[in-house]
Amino acid sequence: MGVNSFARSTNYGTHSASLSSTSAVWMITSIILAIVGGLLIYFLFLNKKNESKFNGFLGWLYHFLSFDKMFLEILLKVTYLIFALYITLSSFSLIGVNFLLFLSTLVLGNILLRVFYEFSLIKLLICRNTTEISKNTKK
Repeated sequence: MGVNSFARSTNYGTHSASLSSTSAVWMITSIILAIVGGLLIYFLFLNKKNESKFNGFLGWLYHFLSFDKMFLEILLKVTYLIFALYITLSSFSLIGVNFLLFLSTLVLGNILLRVFYEFSLIKLLICRNTTEISKNTKK
């Protein structure tokens, strides 16, 4: 019985090493394909000459990949709502433990969350306004 378990553990070790080397090869191949694909997409598809060339899905994909429209603002607003609801609802679990802790979590937690998200949105608005000013001065 000891020999069989040793053989199985040795076989497992060989199988594990084989998976590890296969994984490493795939990781290197993935890096090379990502670099080549990214360069091709950037220079062939996202070329400024193609800006008004695409319609429908390809037009949306062009604007999405060239970062013409920022989706971060929507993502920030949705995650703010989720976290605000979480803080509010989870604070009610503290009523039985300590009422002051409940109240401070409910109020201060939401205020701190709001301040953090407002600073994040301010950075985004500064970026958007700077880009718009830059576009208007080029005209």
